[in-house]
Amino acid sequence: MPYALITGASKGIGLAIANELARRKFDLLLVARSADLLTKEAQQLASTYGVKTDTLPVDLAQAGAAQQVFDWCRQKQYTVQLLVNNAGYGLSGLFEQHTLSEHLAMMQVNMNALVELTYLFLPQLRQQSRAYILNIGSSAAYQAIPRLSLYAASKSFVLQFSRGLRLELKKTGVSVTCVCPGATDTNFVDRAQIGEKGRKAAEKVNMTPTEVAQQAVAATLSGQAELVTGVLNKLGKFMAWLMPKGLVESTAGSIYE
Repeated sequence: MPYALITGASKGIGLAIANELARRKFDLLLVARSADLLTKEAQQLASTYGVKTDTLPVDLAQAGAAQQVFDWCRQKQYTVQLLVNNAGYGLSGLFEQHTLSEHLAMMQVNMNALVELTYLFLPQLRQQSRAYILNIGSSAAYQAIPRLSLYAASKSFVLQFSRGLRLELKKTGVSVTCVCPGATDTNFVDRAQIGEKGRKAAEKVNMTPTEVAQQAVAATLSGQAELVTGVLNKLGKFMAWLMPKGLVESTAGSIYE
């Protein structure tokens, strides 16, 4: 039976996607850094939904991690039908405020690991009559954001890569979907070290991980190319397209001052 493989699956949007897929009777392969949390959540999902689960604790910021995930699946003879590239995080503040190693680690998780996993699993996905890739982007992908510069750029990369790859795979059975959430009630603001002003702005439009996951999974399984979750985030995307770039970007950046 084919599996859905989800990165960043121990909490937040990743865990919510795991729940939604388990509800739809997908067997699950859960990947994240925390072994204890992964095991706990996997057992809960298996018990609640009657699906098969397995876990691999690995830090995708480390070189070779994506290969480790692929080799683990091959060793255990797991066939992946749905690849969910969800793992990712942000760093806020002035670009030079963070060390180069911190920036490179974020790029490794947000972009490199996503590309590596897609490359490694794509031959297997292409062999199936129907298979899916779900890449989690961000509403930040639609404009530059001062003080969130590299994160926004990394998510823009995810969006553009997903769009291009989808067209490359148009005549195959592999569907590529990019879902771009806005503010979501996860620990993103803590790990990104978002200031009080940004936290208050997020609280006004926060969606729950469950809401995001339900929309994301529905979009993926229906073969949708792209989705911005939430009415306000969709409006924000439209305004980013409609209004002068300088105004949009300075307004977005002011939230993180």
